[in-house]
Amino acid sequence: MRISVLGAGSWGTTMAALLSKRHDTLVWAREPGLAEEISDKHHNGLFLPGHTLPDTLRATGDLVEATERAQVLVIGIPTHAFRAVLDGIRDHVPPWIPVVSLAKGLEQGSHLRMTQVVEQVLPGHPPAALTGPNLAKEILSGKAAATVIATENATVAKTLQEILQRGLLRVYTNGDVAGCELGGALKNVIAIAAGMAEGLAVGDNTRAAVITRGLAELTQLGVAMGGRAATFAGLTGLGDLMATCLSQQSRNRHVGEELGKGRALPDILDEMVMVAEGVRTTQVAVELGDRLGLELPICRTIGRVLDGEMTAKEAYAGLRNIPAGEEAGPW
Repeated sequence: MRISVLGAGSWGTTMAALLSKRHDTLVWAREPGLAEEISDKHHNGLFLPGHTLPDTLRATGDLVEATERAQVLVIGIPTHAFRAVLDGIRDHVPPWIPVVSLAKGLEQGSHLRMTQVVEQVLPGHPPAALTGPNLAKEILSGKAAATVIATENATVAKTLQEILQRGLLRVYTNGDVAGCELGGALKNVIAIAAGMAEGLAVGDNTRAAVITRGLAELTQLGVAMGGRAATFAGLTGLGDLMATCLSQQSRNRHVGEELGKGRALPDILDEMVMVAEGVRTTQVAVELGDRLGLELPICRTIGRVLDGEMTAKEAYAGLRNIPAGEEAGPW
């Protein structure tokens, strides 16, 4: 199988590395010189320093070359650039091939999930999302992990499951695309809140409460947008939430932790090589809450911190004052 991965960030490169052990895999790198480094030196020093990539993995800086040869197209592009890249390749994608999104976020303005963007820009191509508790460096190091391929097409799901399954990476299928994508996107907002708790040193009890009530919020919003409640208790909801909130490898937790230490958001983002999707997704979550009439107190509070309206310390003081309702609700 000829597979092309567009995007040579940490997760895109990791998936390309795994796939290259069984398939003819080419990864497209936007950054100058990175394609040559991956192909010739078998390293990605910008996003995966210290890790050696398979000799079988090839890279290119030519987007059209990567697209035209694909039998499966995997998109590892951050949400803010996702549509633009698809627009650039729409005339070069071979007919009917599946398009798999690795991005965990929602498009600003339209509030669309990434598979919906695929449907808009590349009609006729079966869209799918690969999502779950997948920390790239652990998977590249060979540690066991589980992920989910989400698509409404059962035949495509089975095919992609067989293609993606590799070693200790266990691949499940799920037809609830909305639930899977929303869990992956919204958990990033809660991870910022969990990171703030760590930075403020408010204690494990507080952090556990915020993570748990955060799960309630993302479930409430996800169900209102068409996802199934049970999905948010699985790998793409609770599983991804736990990994992102607790791991020091998490970009979104890192942003929250630094905010908790009193640092300014622009300074934090300026020193990061990779994208923390939760920063943009927070605004989208608040806008969706407004549209759907949902309170979402954690999302709204994080939004105020990111907008500079309050400090992390003030945010946690405010969260303590939220009235306690019925714990079993609201979904």
